[in-house]
Amino acid sequence: MVVIRLARYGKKKKPFYKIMVADKRKSCNGKFLKKIGFFNPFLIKNNRYYLNFNVKIFEYWLKKGALPTNRVKYLFKLYKTYI
Repeated sequence: MVVIRLARYGKKKKPFYKIMVADKRKSCNGKFLKKIGFFNPFLIKNNRYYLNFNVKIFEYWLKKGALPTNRVKYLFKLYKTYI
């Protein structure tokens, strides 16, 4: 099964997340199929998170049957309001 989830990067107490399409059986920071965006919860400009999605690729993987996590669903909804 393919999932769309966050992979944690960055330093201790300063996380930075990449939004990845990966096989559910792989580890969070392991092998992935496609990187489709990023999220930094500490960089906030004009009351907006530093967030980026490649919408075309995200929707393509949703059509293929990939399941996003609840947090990724929320971030995508938030990203749509920013546009």
